[in-house]
Amino acid sequence: MEITVKQSDGKGFAMAREDGKRAGIMTYSVAGDELIIIDHTEVEPEFNGKGVGKELLYKIVEMAREKNIKIIPLCPYAAAMFKKTEDIRDVLK
Repeated sequence: MEITVKQSDGKGFAMAREDGKRAGIMTYSVAGDELIIIDHTEVEPEFNGKGVGKELLYKIVEMAREKNIKIIPLCPYAAAMFKKTEDIRDVLK
């Protein structure tokens, strides 16, 4: 699975693709130089249960670590993942 992160004009997203098909997307808003807000996660039905959402979140967490920024997870999926996954909480605001 290939995951790319793109950002422009205060918005960004991580998109997962497999064999050229979109598997899922996680969107965020930039809330300053050191903060982003994850606001939505969407996984295509045929990819449900395959860990796509988790991979998207981990890619955004990786980007946050590289840029030394924090994350506010407003998206219910991302919020739940931060609650149950200790190893990503270092970027939690």
